[in-house]
Amino acid sequence: MKNILLILLTTIFVMSCDETKRVIDTAGNVQLSGNYNVTEINGNTITEKAPNIRFYALDKTIRGNTGCNSFFGSYALDLYALSFSDIGSTEMACDQPIMDVENAFLNALNNTGSYDIQNRVLTLYSKNDRTVLLKANKEVTED
Repeated sequence: MKNILLILLTTIFVMSCDETKRVIDTAGNVQLSGNYNVTEINGNTITEKAPNIRFYALDKTIRGNTGCNSFFGSYALDLYALSFSDIGSTEMACDQPIMDVENAFLNALNNTGSYDIQNRVLTLYSKNDRTVLLKANKEVTED
């Protein structure tokens, strides 16, 4: 009888943890949802032709502009772990400074391992050492 009770309690605990994780992941997706304007990449302030990124929580996709080209892709969220995949973009050529920003932006997305949002500022951290890769301000929308 003790074994059955232990198995039952363990099952309830595991299911409860799984449900809690789903709730936290859903809340994270909702929190990320929206449009962000990039202000900094690898410690460099971006002022002209700044990239933007929009998170779509419903299908966990991203779309935006690199400052030169449009891009799209997917993201995965697991608590505070964040990763991007299947990133593609148009292939227009722009002036070299804009292309440098584009390359740094796309590299930042590809190397993202986690994130934080404080005061409407999204910060992306690297996979390996939590170096700040990118900062972006969330656009204020009127409901």
